[in-house]
Amino acid sequence: MTGSPVPAHRRAALEEIAAALAAAGRVVLTTHVNADGDGAGAAAAVAAWLLGLGKVVHIVNPTPFPGLYRHLLPDQGIVRDPAHPETASVLRAADTVFVLDTCEPRRIGRIAGSLGRAHVLVLDHHVASDAAIAGIVLQDAAACATGELVYDLLGVAEVARPWPAAVREGIYTAIVTDTGSFRFSNTRRRAHEIAGELIEQGVDPEQVYRRIYATVPLRRVELLRYALDHLEVDDPYPITFISVERGVVERLGANADDLEGLVEHARSVEGTVIALLFRETADGATKVSLRSAGDVDVNAIARALGGGGHVKASGALVGEPLEATRTRVLAAVRAALEAAGASTRTVRAEW
Repeated sequence: MTGSPVPAHRRAALEEIAAALAAAGRVVLTTHVNADGDGAGAAAAVAAWLLGLGKVVHIVNPTPFPGLYRHLLPDQGIVRDPAHPETASVLRAADTVFVLDTCEPRRIGRIAGSLGRAHVLVLDHHVASDAAIAGIVLQDAAACATGELVYDLLGVAEVARPWPAAVREGIYTAIVTDTGSFRFSNTRRRAHEIAGELIEQGVDPEQVYRRIYATVPLRRVELLRYALDHLEVDDPYPITFISVERGVVERLGANADDLEGLVEHARSVEGTVIALLFRETADGATKVSLRSAGDVDVNAIARALGGGGHVKASGALVGEPLEATRTRVLAAVRAALEAAGASTRTVRAEW
Protein backbone atom coordinates (compact mmCIF):
# COMPACT_ATOMS: atom_id res chain seq x y z
CA MET A 1 0.00 0.00 0.00
CA THR A 2 1.49 3.32 -1.07
CA GLY A 3 0.50 6.83 -0.12
CA SER A 4 0.31 10.23 -1.77
CA PRO A 5 3.87 11.54 -2.41
CA VAL A 6 5.16 14.13 0.06
CA PRO A 7 5.52 17.55 -1.60
CA ALA A 8 9.22 18.23 -2.14
CA HIS A 9 9.21 21.64 -0.45
CA ARG A 10 8.05 20.07 2.85
CA ARG A 11 10.49 17.19 2.99
CA ALA A 12 13.55 18.84 4.59
CA ALA A 13 11.61 20.29 7.54
CA LEU A 14 9.65 17.06 8.00
CA GLU A 15 12.87 15.05 8.08
CA GLU A 16 14.19 17.31 10.85
CA ILE A 17 10.97 16.94 12.83
CA ALA A 18 10.92 13.17 12.37
CA ALA A 19 14.54 12.90 13.54
CA ALA A 20 13.83 15.06 16.61
CA LEU A 21 10.86 12.89 17.54
CA ALA A 22 12.87 9.70 17.05
CA ALA A 23 15.42 11.03 19.54
CA ALA A 24 12.79 12.28 22.02
CA GLY A 25 11.84 10.45 25.19
CA ARG A 26 9.11 12.55 26.78
CA VAL A 27 6.89 14.53 24.41
CA VAL A 28 4.18 17.09 25.16
CA LEU A 29 1.72 17.79 22.36
CA THR A 30 -0.29 20.99 22.33
CA THR A 31 -2.52 23.03 20.03
CA HIS A 32 -4.34 26.34 20.04
CA VAL A 33 -7.03 27.49 22.47
CA ASN A 34 -10.46 25.97 21.83
CA ALA A 35 -9.03 23.10 19.82
CA ASP A 36 -10.98 22.17 16.70
CA GLY A 37 -11.15 18.89 14.81
CA ASP A 38 -7.86 19.59 13.04
CA GLY A 39 -5.86 20.38 16.16
CA ALA A 40 -7.46 17.57 18.16
CA GLY A 41 -7.28 15.01 15.34
CA ALA A 42 -3.67 15.83 14.52
CA ALA A 43 -2.68 15.55 18.19
CA ALA A 44 -4.49 12.22 18.61
CA ALA A 45 -2.79 10.80 15.51
CA VAL A 46 0.70 11.91 16.55
CA ALA A 47 0.12 10.66 20.10
CA ALA A 48 -0.89 7.22 18.87
CA TRP A 49 2.18 7.01 16.64
CA LEU A 50 4.60 8.11 19.36
CA LEU A 51 3.06 5.83 21.99
CA GLY A 52 3.63 2.97 19.59
CA LEU A 53 7.31 3.92 19.52
CA GLY A 54 7.51 3.69 23.30
CA LYS A 55 7.62 7.43 23.97
CA VAL A 56 6.06 9.04 27.04
CA VAL A 57 3.37 11.27 25.59
CA HIS A 58 1.01 13.83 27.08
CA ILE A 59 -1.41 16.30 25.51
CA VAL A 60 -1.49 19.60 27.36
CA ASN A 61 -3.73 22.15 25.65
CA PRO A 62 -4.36 25.68 26.92
CA THR A 63 -8.09 24.85 27.08
CA PRO A 64 -9.80 21.48 27.68
CA PHE A 65 -9.52 18.79 25.01
CA PRO A 66 -12.90 18.90 23.21
CA GLY A 67 -15.29 16.15 24.23
CA LEU A 68 -16.47 15.80 20.64
CA TYR A 69 -13.07 14.36 19.68
CA ARG A 70 -12.06 12.44 22.80
CA HIS A 71 -12.98 9.16 21.09
CA LEU A 72 -9.94 9.70 18.83
CA LEU A 73 -7.47 9.46 21.72
CA PRO A 74 -5.46 6.25 21.90
CA ASP A 75 -5.40 6.62 25.70
CA GLN A 76 -7.68 8.96 27.68
CA GLY A 77 -5.04 9.28 30.38
CA ILE A 78 -2.58 11.19 28.18
CA VAL A 79 -4.63 14.40 28.36
CA ARG A 80 -3.60 16.70 31.20
CA ASP A 81 -5.46 19.70 32.57
CA PRO A 82 -3.19 22.76 32.18
CA ALA A 83 -4.48 24.18 35.47
CA HIS A 84 -3.77 21.03 37.51
CA PRO A 85 -0.72 21.33 39.81
CA GLU A 86 0.77 18.05 38.53
CA THR A 87 0.77 19.30 34.94
CA ALA A 88 3.61 21.69 35.70
CA SER A 89 5.87 18.71 36.43
CA VAL A 90 4.79 17.04 33.17
CA LEU A 91 5.82 20.15 31.25
CA ARG A 92 9.13 20.41 33.12
CA ALA A 93 9.96 16.77 32.42
CA ALA A 94 9.31 17.00 28.67
CA ASP A 95 12.38 17.03 26.44
CA THR A 96 10.24 17.90 23.38
CA VAL A 97 7.16 20.06 22.85
CA PHE A 98 5.29 19.53 19.60
CA VAL A 99 2.94 22.39 18.68
CA LEU A 100 0.20 21.55 16.19
CA ASP A 101 -2.15 23.74 14.15
CA THR A 102 -0.71 27.08 15.27
CA CYS A 103 2.62 28.86 15.20
CA GLU A 104 1.73 31.77 17.48
CA PRO A 105 2.77 31.83 21.16
CA ARG A 106 -0.36 33.71 22.25
CA ARG A 107 -2.55 30.97 20.76
CA ILE A 108 -1.16 28.31 23.14
CA GLY A 109 -1.72 30.38 26.28
CA ARG A 110 0.21 29.35 29.39
CA ILE A 111 1.92 26.51 27.52
CA ALA A 112 4.10 29.12 25.79
CA GLY A 113 5.99 29.61 29.06
CA SER A 114 7.30 26.03 28.86
CA LEU A 115 8.81 26.28 25.39
CA GLY A 116 12.21 27.47 26.57
CA ARG A 117 12.92 24.26 28.47
CA ALA A 118 12.56 21.77 25.61
CA HIS A 119 13.14 21.16 21.93
CA VAL A 120 10.26 22.78 20.07
CA LEU A 121 8.66 21.41 16.91
CA VAL A 122 5.81 23.00 14.98
CA LEU A 123 3.41 21.81 12.28
CA ASP A 124 0.91 24.41 11.10
CA HIS A 125 -1.08 25.23 7.99
CA HIS A 126 -2.13 28.78 8.87
CA VAL A 127 -0.87 31.93 7.20
CA ALA A 128 2.50 32.98 8.65
CA SER A 129 2.45 35.74 11.25
CA ASP A 130 5.06 38.19 12.53
CA ALA A 131 5.18 36.59 15.99
CA ALA A 132 6.07 32.93 15.52
CA ILE A 133 7.20 30.13 17.81
CA ALA A 134 10.90 29.40 17.41
CA GLY A 135 12.02 25.85 16.73
CA ILE A 136 11.93 23.35 13.89
CA VAL A 137 8.93 24.68 12.03
CA LEU A 138 6.92 23.59 9.01
CA GLN A 139 4.23 26.15 8.27
CA ASP A 140 2.49 25.65 4.94
CA ALA A 141 -0.82 27.32 4.15
CA ALA A 142 -1.10 25.19 1.02
CA ALA A 143 -2.01 22.21 3.20
CA CYS A 144 -5.75 21.73 3.61
CA ALA A 145 -5.25 20.95 7.31
CA THR A 146 -2.51 20.27 9.82
CA GLY A 147 -3.71 16.69 9.51
CA GLU A 148 -2.29 16.70 5.98
CA LEU A 149 1.11 17.69 7.36
CA VAL A 150 0.91 14.89 9.95
CA TYR A 151 0.16 12.50 7.09
CA ASP A 152 3.32 13.72 5.34
CA LEU A 153 5.34 13.43 8.55
CA LEU A 154 4.44 9.76 8.87
CA GLY A 155 5.30 9.29 5.22
CA VAL A 156 8.75 10.82 5.69
CA ALA A 157 9.23 8.73 8.84
CA GLU A 158 8.38 5.66 6.74
CA VAL A 159 5.77 4.39 9.19
CA ALA A 160 4.54 1.05 7.90
CA ARG A 161 1.02 0.98 6.51
CA PRO A 162 -1.71 0.29 7.43
CA TRP A 163 -1.38 2.73 10.32
CA PRO A 164 -3.01 2.12 13.71
CA ALA A 165 -6.70 3.04 13.82
CA ALA A 166 -6.14 6.07 16.07
CA VAL A 167 -3.54 7.45 13.64
CA ARG A 168 -5.61 7.15 10.49
CA GLU A 169 -8.87 8.27 12.13
CA GLY A 170 -7.19 11.29 13.71
CA ILE A 171 -5.78 12.43 10.37
CA TYR A 172 -9.03 11.75 8.53
CA THR A 173 -11.03 13.71 11.12
CA ALA A 174 -8.58 16.60 10.92
CA ILE A 175 -8.99 16.83 7.15
CA VAL A 176 -12.76 16.29 7.10
CA THR A 177 -13.47 18.96 9.70
CA ASP A 178 -11.07 21.61 8.39
CA THR A 179 -12.32 21.25 4.82
CA GLY A 180 -15.96 21.39 5.95
CA SER A 181 -16.49 17.82 4.74
CA PHE A 182 -14.62 18.69 1.53
CA ARG A 183 -16.81 21.76 0.84
CA PHE A 184 -14.43 24.64 1.56
CA SER A 185 -12.02 26.27 -0.88
CA ASN A 186 -9.02 24.65 0.85
CA THR A 187 -10.23 21.30 -0.54
CA ARG A 188 -7.86 20.29 -3.28
CA ARG A 189 -7.21 17.08 -5.16
CA ARG A 190 -4.66 15.92 -2.60
CA ALA A 191 -7.20 16.13 0.24
CA HIS A 192 -9.31 13.56 -1.57
CA GLU A 193 -6.28 11.42 -2.39
CA ILE A 194 -5.27 11.26 1.27
CA ALA A 195 -8.84 10.61 2.39
CA GLY A 196 -9.13 7.82 -0.18
CA GLU A 197 -5.97 6.15 1.06
CA LEU A 198 -7.07 6.40 4.70
CA ILE A 199 -10.37 4.75 3.75
CA GLU A 200 -8.36 2.02 2.02
CA GLN A 201 -6.44 1.60 5.29
CA GLY A 202 -9.67 1.04 7.18
CA VAL A 203 -11.31 4.37 8.06
CA ASP A 204 -15.11 4.12 8.01
CA PRO A 205 -16.45 7.45 6.62
CA GLU A 206 -19.99 6.79 7.85
CA GLN A 207 -18.79 6.13 11.39
CA VAL A 208 -16.69 9.32 11.39
CA TYR A 209 -19.66 11.31 10.10
CA ARG A 210 -22.02 9.91 12.72
CA ARG A 211 -19.63 10.58 15.59
CA ILE A 212 -18.98 14.19 14.59
CA TYR A 213 -22.16 15.36 12.90
CA ALA A 214 -25.03 12.92 13.34
CA THR A 215 -25.07 12.10 17.04
CA VAL A 216 -26.26 15.20 18.85
CA PRO A 217 -27.22 15.51 22.54
CA LEU A 218 -30.52 17.27 23.24
CA ARG A 219 -28.73 20.21 24.90
CA ARG A 220 -27.06 20.98 21.58
CA VAL A 221 -30.43 21.10 19.84
CA GLU A 222 -31.70 23.45 22.54
CA LEU A 223 -28.67 25.69 22.02
CA LEU A 224 -29.23 25.67 18.26
CA ARG A 225 -32.86 26.68 18.79
CA TYR A 226 -31.72 29.60 20.96
CA ALA A 227 -29.10 30.60 18.38
CA LEU A 228 -31.55 30.60 15.50
CA ASP A 229 -33.97 32.70 17.56
CA HIS A 230 -31.14 35.23 17.93
CA LEU A 231 -29.95 35.23 14.33
CA GLU A 232 -29.87 38.67 12.70
CA VAL A 233 -29.04 40.11 9.29
CA ASP A 234 -27.25 43.43 8.91
CA ASP A 235 -29.02 44.82 5.84
CA PRO A 236 -27.97 46.19 3.47
CA TYR A 237 -24.61 44.66 4.34
CA PRO A 238 -24.24 40.94 3.53
CA ILE A 239 -23.58 40.09 7.18
CA THR A 240 -25.50 37.51 9.19
CA PHE A 241 -24.71 37.03 12.86
CA ILE A 242 -25.75 35.11 15.96
CA SER A 243 -25.35 36.38 19.52
CA VAL A 244 -25.24 34.12 22.57
CA GLU A 245 -25.35 36.14 25.77
CA ARG A 246 -23.53 35.34 28.99
CA GLY A 247 -25.03 32.46 30.95
CA VAL A 248 -27.11 30.99 28.12
CA VAL A 249 -24.78 28.05 27.41
CA GLU A 250 -24.64 27.14 31.09
CA ARG A 251 -28.39 27.59 31.60
CA LEU A 252 -29.09 25.12 28.80
CA GLY A 253 -26.64 22.62 30.29
CA ALA A 254 -24.42 22.95 27.22
CA ASN A 255 -20.69 23.53 26.91
CA ALA A 256 -18.18 25.10 24.54
CA ASP A 257 -18.14 21.98 22.33
CA ASP A 258 -21.83 22.48 21.59
CA LEU A 259 -21.10 25.83 19.93
CA GLU A 260 -19.13 24.19 17.16
CA GLY A 261 -20.80 24.64 13.79
CA LEU A 262 -23.36 27.23 14.93
CA VAL A 263 -21.78 29.95 12.82
CA GLU A 264 -22.33 27.81 9.70
CA HIS A 265 -26.07 28.31 10.09
CA ALA A 266 -25.47 32.05 9.76
CA ARG A 267 -23.18 31.54 6.76
CA SER A 268 -25.83 29.45 5.01
CA VAL A 269 -28.34 32.32 4.89
CA GLU A 270 -28.80 33.42 1.30
CA GLY A 271 -26.89 36.55 0.36
CA THR A 272 -24.43 36.25 3.26
CA VAL A 273 -20.78 37.09 2.61
CA ILE A 274 -19.62 37.30 6.24
CA ALA A 275 -21.10 35.24 9.08
CA LEU A 276 -20.37 35.92 12.75
CA LEU A 277 -20.98 34.18 16.05
CA PHE A 278 -20.66 36.20 19.26
CA ARG A 279 -20.54 34.31 22.54
CA GLU A 280 -20.19 36.19 25.84
CA THR A 281 -18.12 34.26 28.38
CA ALA A 282 -18.65 33.97 32.12
CA ASP A 283 -15.98 36.59 32.82
CA GLY A 284 -17.56 39.17 30.53
CA ALA A 285 -15.29 38.75 27.51
CA THR A 286 -16.60 37.78 24.07
CA LYS A 287 -15.52 35.00 21.74
CA VAL A 288 -16.02 35.84 18.07
CA SER A 289 -16.10 33.35 15.20
CA LEU A 290 -15.81 34.81 11.70
CA ARG A 291 -16.59 33.02 8.44
CA SER A 292 -16.33 34.29 4.88
CA ALA A 293 -18.50 33.04 2.03
CA GLY A 294 -16.76 35.35 -0.45
CA ASP A 295 -13.37 36.96 -1.05
CA VAL A 296 -13.14 39.00 2.16
CA ASP A 297 -10.22 37.99 4.38
CA VAL A 298 -11.67 37.45 7.86
CA ASN A 299 -8.24 36.45 9.14
CA ALA A 300 -7.13 40.07 8.79
CA ILE A 301 -10.13 41.19 10.85
CA ALA A 302 -9.48 38.53 13.51
CA ARG A 303 -5.81 39.51 13.78
CA ALA A 304 -6.78 43.12 14.41
CA LEU A 305 -8.87 41.79 17.31
CA GLY A 306 -5.97 39.74 18.71
CA GLY A 307 -7.04 36.45 17.15
CA GLY A 308 -6.25 34.60 13.95
CA GLY A 309 -7.01 31.63 11.76
CA HIS A 310 -7.65 31.29 8.04
CA VAL A 311 -8.68 33.65 5.26
CA LYS A 312 -12.22 32.25 5.35
CA ALA A 313 -12.46 31.00 8.94
CA SER A 314 -11.01 32.79 11.94
CA GLY A 315 -11.72 33.66 15.55
CA ALA A 316 -10.76 35.96 18.38
CA LEU A 317 -11.29 36.45 22.09
CA VAL A 318 -12.09 40.09 22.84
CA GLY A 319 -11.87 41.35 26.41
CA GLU A 320 -15.10 43.33 26.21
CA PRO A 321 -18.80 42.56 26.78
CA LEU A 322 -20.90 41.23 23.94
CA GLU A 323 -22.66 44.45 22.96
CA ALA A 324 -19.46 46.52 22.77
CA THR A 325 -17.64 43.74 20.91
CA ARG A 326 -20.49 43.29 18.45
CA THR A 327 -20.54 47.01 17.65
CA ARG A 328 -16.77 47.03 17.13
CA VAL A 329 -16.66 43.88 15.02
CA LEU A 330 -19.60 44.82 12.83
CA ALA A 331 -17.95 48.17 12.07
CA ALA A 332 -14.72 46.39 11.08
CA VAL A 333 -16.57 43.87 8.90
CA ARG A 334 -18.60 46.60 7.17
CA ALA A 335 -15.38 48.47 6.39
CA ALA A 336 -13.81 45.30 4.98
CA LEU A 337 -16.84 44.65 2.81
CA GLU A 338 -16.83 48.20 1.50
CA ALA A 339 -13.13 47.95 0.68
CA ALA A 340 -13.84 44.73 -1.21
CA GLY A 341 -16.79 46.26 -3.05
CA ALA A 342 -19.23 43.81 -1.47
CA SER A 343 -21.23 46.08 0.80
CA THR A 344 -24.70 45.12 -0.45
CA ARG A 345 -26.60 41.94 0.24
CA THR A 346 -27.66 40.26 -2.99
CA VAL A 347 -30.25 37.53 -3.19
CA ARG A 348 -30.20 34.79 -5.78
CA ALA A 349 -33.02 35.13 -8.29
CA GLU A 350 -35.78 32.53 -8.19
CA TRP A 351 -36.30 30.62 -11.41
